[in-house]
Amino acid sequence: MKNFLASSEIAEIAEKVQNGERLSFEDGLRLYQTKDFLAVGALAAAANRQHNGEKVYFVQNRHINPTNICFSHCSFCSFRRNGNEPDAYIFTIPQIIERVKANFTPRTSEFHIVSGLHPDLDLDYYCELIQTLKENFPNVHIKAFTAVEIEYLGQLTKSSRETVLQKLHMAGLDAMPGGGAEIFAPRIRRKLCPEKVDAAGWLDIHGIAHRLGIKTNATMLYGHIEGIEDRVDHLLRLREQQDKTGGFMTFVPLAYHPMNNQLGKIHNLDFTTGIEDLRTIAISRLLLDNFAHIKGYWIMITPALAQLSLAFGVSDLDGTVVEERIYHDAGASTDQQITRQELVKLIQAAQKIPVERDALYREIEVFA
Repeated sequence: MKNFLASSEIAEIAEKVQNGERLSFEDGLRLYQTKDFLAVGALAAAANRQHNGEKVYFVQNRHINPTNICFSHCSFCSFRRNGNEPDAYIFTIPQIIERVKANFTPRTSEFHIVSGLHPDLDLDYYCELIQTLKENFPNVHIKAFTAVEIEYLGQLTKSSRETVLQKLHMAGLDAMPGGGAEIFAPRIRRKLCPEKVDAAGWLDIHGIAHRLGIKTNATMLYGHIEGIEDRVDHLLRLREQQDKTGGFMTFVPLAYHPMNNQLGKIHNLDFTTGIEDLRTIAISRLLLDNFAHIKGYWIMITPALAQLSLAFGVSDLDGTVVEERIYHDAGASTDQQITRQELVKLIQAAQKIPVERDALYREIEVFA
């Protein structure tokens, strides 16, 4: 491996990584620009082994989206509805409980909850939702609400970000997903999601969550109108926040899907390629040296490419999911769920060690 990397276009960067030196903005650009794609992947795989050995994690989880009605008008979103469409919906709390019971298993250990920004679903509704889920499923962790949702609930209730997070935490919130980060670059963000909390606000909310003991994930939406400079800047800002508060568990690169949204129509955008996905995953592993895990989200990039991503620095494949709506509304052609057995098989076939985890990365079962 050392000989292979020493003769590659990124030999200097490889030497920095092997010596434990932190990569710079310029290094990130070089990793995107080099033609030596396989060397980038090999270096990321080596970096991942330093964090996780040969272990690859997954969770038996279930997605819950209480409503797709949203006041915000993000140009990349295919999930949101105004409220007057035939497929617009709001689930009551009893309806959510019944839907979850329909395919709940004793091994389910995480509920992943994100929602549209609906003016009638306030902080009390979400606190009651969490409490009711905990009463019915006491052993399941609740990973819920993006920073965008936290900001919106604060605006609805005229409460501070910290107050909103404290109330949700007291109700039973265990962790937060990383959605809403999109791309931090202001000029791009204004075109994607001008009504959302800005980059500084997103980072501040996650920092507050970390100080309250709430672990979170982080994301980046790539493959639309941003440039590689914007991607590298985004990753380094996440790294800086992690240095400050240390509460990020996983980074999830999210490939933009162009179907059924304005951004794709206006700019005639297409799906990302496999090489672009794998390169971005690998660079994320190399730049985010203070993150334990990089996720290959199989819903987004297909199970086959997610399996291949295990050779490009990925240590987590997400989970069983069950009823994914957001990416499928944007054109995802994958199934909406996968079994534990299928995830184990994917990981073992890549000659890795499958590890079933909970929402906080505590190991439930290590497979041979």
